[in-house]
Amino acid sequence: MLVDAQVIRYYQKVTDALNEQWNRGYRFDELRLYLDGYLAALRHSNALEPFLIHRLEEEATRYLYDQSNFEEPQPQSEPDYY
Repeated sequence: MLVDAQVIRYYQKVTDALNEQWNRGYRFDELRLYLDGYLAALRHSNALEPFLIHRLEEEATRYLYDQSNFEEPQPQSEPDYY
């Protein structure tokens, strides 16, 4: 679980970007590469402590591999009462 406010902001940004790229047509391999690059940039910039980056990586990877995060909502039809 993420507790630090800065880490939560990074998590929200990366998950929003993953969803946006999914909607543009990118698939899981490309999303994984994006996530790897994002985390590498955080490590290189020393924006967060290494253990926080590791925790962010775990949560973002869990988000990425949960297929329900990338499903299109199906509209429900109205029941026919006739």
